[in-house]
Amino acid sequence: MLRSLLFKKLEQKEQDMIKHYQYLHQYPEPSFNEVKTSQYIEAFYENKDVVIHNRIGGNYGLIVEIEGSLPGRTIALRADFDALNITEDTGLPFSSKNKGWMHACGHDAHTAYLLILAECLIELKAHLPGKIMIIHQHAEELAPGGAIDMMQSGYLNGVDEIYGIHLFPDYTPDVISYRKGPTMGGRSLFHLKVKGKGGHGSSPHLANDAIMAASTFVTNVQTVVSRRLNPFDMGVVTISSFNGLGSLNVIQDSVELAGDVRYMESRIGHQIHVEIEQLIKGLEDTFNIQCEFKYELDCIPLVNHYKQTDYLIDILATSQGDYFESLKEHEQLTSSEDFAIYLEKIPGTFFFVGCKPYGIEKAHFNHSPKFVVNEDALLTASKALGEVVLNRLSIE
Repeated sequence: MLRSLLFKKLEQKEQDMIKHYQYLHQYPEPSFNEVKTSQYIEAFYENKDVVIHNRIGGNYGLIVEIEGSLPGRTIALRADFDALNITEDTGLPFSSKNKGWMHACGHDAHTAYLLILAECLIELKAHLPGKIMIIHQHAEELAPGGAIDMMQSGYLNGVDEIYGIHLFPDYTPDVISYRKGPTMGGRSLFHLKVKGKGGHGSSPHLANDAIMAASTFVTNVQTVVSRRLNPFDMGVVTISSFNGLGSLNVIQDSVELAGDVRYMESRIGHQIHVEIEQLIKGLEDTFNIQCEFKYELDCIPLVNHYKQTDYLIDILATSQGDYFESLKEHEQLTSSEDFAIYLEKIPGTFFFVGCKPYGIEKAHFNHSPKFVVNEDALLTASKALGEVVLNRLSIE
């Protein structure tokens, strides 16, 4: 049975997965600048019977084509490989050697298990129908995100379905979770410059206080969620920066703010945008100031396709109790993920494998300087994605 052959190969190569993971963990690189990581991935596929497309969109992503020996469908698998501007504090013996940068979201592990899964599928290609597109994606962490490059490349035009996994420390590696429909939040970013009229602290009536106006905005913008959205709609507005530094006796003439907006549906993101603009118009009239406002879409909501998620559930349900113990529904996540870009055009689903270390009640979450991956998650993820692709390739 092909599944048994694949699983045996993955088990034999588990230490290779871990070696790749530990190496990549030591050399994290920022989004859109993953030069050496991309070279490492490309070198792995040299002398293998595949077609490699590199420097996708002029950046560092790669797409690897594995052509089966029989006619069939085309299935894409994706992993990301960029890192974060975080100073690592894990104490791991293979901690980051690139100061100020860290693989704090598991993208090193994603890349490691997909490399070995791809290698095993290449070794089995004589038995495979159809085609497998292996997507090694750059720049998931930074807008506009690498998924746009991948989709615009044209190499994925013939893909029938796409699947991806994220490691999360909600559970240990014996748990796989899924969700149908809206699964991860969309995100927009905004910048606001409030321009008033500076003056002396002793004579506020001769100035138009930008700090007072901006502070009012910070308070009032929260009413967009609490009073303008339907209570059943999810929205979050966060002010993440307030730059009003100045002298003690000076009324500042300008202040700059920045923040982000999270939502589970694009229409809610649009509504929040409209409501914030209305608040700003009122702010200008009330305080006799001027505002420069910029609102940018960072990532659309990730919406899993119901049919492909049902396929996933049916496939993995037969393996529950084998290489993992529990298959469960995952709660919605307000964090964002640019896998959403693929799902906008290609049927598929994005699911989760636990990576919490054993023996602890609550793990440090992704993007923490103390985030640690349980290395057992690599084999679990590779088997889950492997049996999904084998099953979906075999469908006429």
